Amino acid sequence: MSNLHRISENEFSRIVQGIVDDRETIIKHNPLGTREEILLWMLSASLFSYLSLTDIETPCFSGSVNAETYREAIGFILKDRKAGDFDHAKYLDEFVNV
Repeated sequence: MSNLHRISENEFSRIVQGIVDDRETIIKHNPLGTREEILLWMLSASLFSYLSLTDIETPCFSGSVNAETYREAIGFILKDRKAGDFDHAKYLDEFVNV
């Protein structure tokens, strides 16, 4: 792995909240998939940038993707990149009913 950038729970929470706050605009401009899938996709893209992932570190998707696929990818991205131990899944649940 490249220089391993880490993300704190506070920063992860801030990114998730920003996506929740901007959800209508995000969904309007990316209308493919369910609302949850679109927001999870946006979070994964944000994490690629925030953590400065290389192409090799970025998850690849084959076939069709769904919310569970994105959840697993986000878990993979965060593995060994969390600054401290926190439950990232509880933040992903914020995208379920928005």
